Amino acid sequence: MLCRRGLTFSFCVLIATAAALPAADRDKSQEQGDTPTSTKLRSRTTSKKPYTTGATGETARIAAEVDTLIRQSWTDNEIRPSAEADDAEWIRRVHLDLVGHIPTLEQTKSFLADRDKNKRAAMIDQLIDSSDFVDNWTTIWTNLSIGRQTPRRTSRTGMESFYRQAFSENRPWNEVVRDIISAEGHYEENGAVNFLLAQMTARDEAVQATAKTTRLFLGIQVQCTQCHNHPFNKWKQDQFWEFNSFFRQARRIDHRKLDPDTGRMVDDYSELVNRGNVEGPVYFEKRSGLMQVAYPKYQGKTVDPGADTNRREVLAKLVTTVDESSLESSGARPMIADALANRLWGHFLGFGFTRPVDDMGPHQPASHPRVLELLAVEFTKHNFDVRELMRWICNTEAYNLSSKFGPQNKIDDPAIGEMPLFSHVYMKQMNAEQLFDSLLVATNAHQSGQTDFEKSKQRRQKWLQQFVRTFGTDENDEATSFNGSIPQALMMMNGELIENAVSAKEGSFLHSVLANSDNDSKKITTLYLTALGRRPLGKEQKAAQQLINRSSDRLTGYQDLFWALLNSNEFILVH
Repeated sequence: MLCRRGLTFSFCVLIATAAALPAADRDKSQEQGDTPTSTKLRSRTTSKKPYTTGATGETARIAAEVDTLIRQSWTDNEIRPSAEADDAEWIRRVHLDLVGHIPTLEQTKSFLADRDKNKRAAMIDQLIDSSDFVDNWTTIWTNLSIGRQTPRRTSRTGMESFYRQAFSENRPWNEVVRDIISAEGHYEENGAVNFLLAQMTARDEAVQATAKTTRLFLGIQVQCTQCHNHPFNKWKQDQFWEFNSFFRQARRIDHRKLDPDTGRMVDDYSELVNRGNVEGPVYFEKRSGLMQVAYPKYQGKTVDPGADTNRREVLAKLVTTVDESSLESSGARPMIADALANRLWGHFLGFGFTRPVDDMGPHQPASHPRVLELLAVEFTKHNFDVRELMRWICNTEAYNLSSKFGPQNKIDDPAIGEMPLFSHVYMKQMNAEQLFDSLLVATNAHQSGQTDFEKSKQRRQKWLQQFVRTFGTDENDEATSFNGSIPQALMMMNGELIENAVSAKEGSFLHSVLANSDNDSKKITTLYLTALGRRPLGKEQKAAQQLINRSSDRLTGYQDLFWALLNSNEFILVH
């Protein structure tokens, strides 16, 4: 079987030996002496002293409280956690999670050489304060709000502009949510309107807007209750329509203009307005065939259904307002706090406290309710500071553990339905943006043979469209991760981006590696550090050298080696 230019399949597998082995087997091979050329893995023992990344102040306090609660769950379930992730594993993970791509070779080398015991906390702060952080989270929330395939008459530019400002200014999350729910106006002048415009592509009596708002911002799924009472969820049919009543005043207006060249009317812009003449209740049909009435109501609070009431504005306040006295006395907080805490924990740890993260409630208790409550309450007390919430999570012991596991915690496997215990970090697949941007960081493929920014941008969009497949569900679900499908695998093996990556043209990373005076051993190590963020194992170094020696020419050997690393599971997974 051939992989690339006659490179045998056995060599492809051998080059990325560690990535092809299960975690436990990989650890066994290292215990027998086949270690990376840097350092051996630490033994898997649980330290009695509190874990710290070097964080200080409130961050250290909150992270320590989370650690105490998570450790208790390990004790209760009679398991021991994995070892702390080594620096190479950790810096790659934190870059992918916070800024959406792997670190550069220089960043990896600098971090591995740094002996400051507080360097992890410092790195988290550095990444959170970077422009790449803003870019990454703008993309994440734009995709969550309107999908990767922009709905018709919706402005992706406007939605991105809204989120970019929110993340660059670190606006309180309750203000962000309030603006989105109550938004009105031109779809580019007020980008927040695009969230609802994207849910209003069909005349569905605001059903999609109701379902999307509750899932994304409140962490609850109510869409199936529009037709009947849920057998397990506390949400009932009348509650769905009570919530739906808040959106009935929203109306989209699609404006057109005359194209002077063709003489035809074409799309111009869209806007979201409130229809002030909508008043009174909503009527819906029960399964029995009887019609029932529903007035706008949120968590037991009924809202005046008169025409003078701006229902979305009222809802936005109800969803985001904090009762300070209740917060201090009982920890009562808006649902948006729990929803975001759960979602972000799932983003960084691989699984949230509920599965999925947007289906919370009595029917699905959180795996660690006290941790979720702690994060949500502190998030609320700290003025809904999203960056602080991320900082707390990234400084916890659970986030800093290795993804490798062994007999002492192999039962901690939520992928097979077990409750997550967070005794090791769960591996995730890169999404389309992470994969594309990481390939550019590793290879400089976008500069290979040309430096035209617009062409590079067009290439990125083409790549993303090839990876994103819309299932066509009423929830606008998309397959956006590299899941190993045949078309995706063929793209990785033979696609234009990979060809540019290994072309060794002037401007590419491989060209710079081959142009320097390092010996083969150093060049091989450089390719491993760039692609996988670590130095090669002893047998990997030997196999790579054999590959280069046996190739028809040295260029082909290095191209094949780099190709194999970029196509390995270890490159594609976040671990």
